[in-house]
Amino acid sequence: MSSLSKLIIATGCSSGLGFEAIKKLLLQSSQPYTFLLGVRDTHRSKEAYDAVKYDSKAHSLKLLPLELADLKSVKSFAGRVGDEVKDQKVDYLFLNAALSKDAKGDSPYGSKWSEAYVVNHLSQHYLLHLLHPHILRSQSRIIFTSSGAIRNATIDTLSIDVLAKSGAEVFPLYSSTKFIQLLGAEWWRRQLPKENVIVAVSPGLIPATGLGRHWEDNAEWSADKMKLHPDAKGVDVGADSLLAAFTRTDLPDDPERLFLTSWGEWWEKDVYKAALDRELQDRWCLSKGEIEREEGL
Repeated sequence: MSSLSKLIIATGCSSGLGFEAIKKLLLQSSQPYTFLLGVRDTHRSKEAYDAVKYDSKAHSLKLLPLELADLKSVKSFAGRVGDEVKDQKVDYLFLNAALSKDAKGDSPYGSKWSEAYVVNHLSQHYLLHLLHPHILRSQSRIIFTSSGAIRNATIDTLSIDVLAKSGAEVFPLYSSTKFIQLLGAEWWRRQLPKENVIVAVSPGLIPATGLGRHWEDNAEWSADKMKLHPDAKGVDVGADSLLAAFTRTDLPDDPERLFLTSWGEWWEKDVYKAALDRELQDRWCLSKGEIEREEGL
């Protein structure tokens, strides 16, 4: 690993916005990168990245198996990342993976929680616990891909809605799980020193991604209808919004203002005031030990 290379550990970069963001970094030549990407299908992801035809002498890319719906897979992935990283500096942890799916069935790996909740918050929160020594030592920047949908979360029924078989519909559940993810971003901001910059960034309304694949039965939120929305943006623009979170240095003086919008502004706290409730943060941000006991790890 080149001493000039910046190391990025990332989830959710095998397709859609995450793939486009990594591709942009691979195709630039001013900064070498080393990527450790957690992907569900390593073979298919390798084919996709090989097609980018990036300069492999400048950049290093390794794909490691990761199924975020299964916390055992998360633990295995973290172990493999540790073996790869050793004592190298981790510059960025990019938590980009997301799932939009209803809670009408069982969680696929036996959790009491819905698959969307496990993927969107619990598994990546657990991953941060597991990588904590590397993150702390490296003074890493942590980037959460968030969403303006957090404003639609129903706070009073969170503990019911995010359970498996709760019956929650796709968009309400997505909003609730992304809100809890933002609680997690603020919780980690409290736990880590200020040298660990944390940014929650919204890419905006991007219809042309796999995120909406479970929305097609919902007329209001179907991908085809979203494409007609005046705020809809292309994948290329959405990826640029995500990448801005890697480089912005104009951080607000108030550390609670960590939400970067897709139009480049730092959101005022009033927009997500509920996510600043420390009691809520503590309730939804379990310790490593609590997660492992609850999930039988």
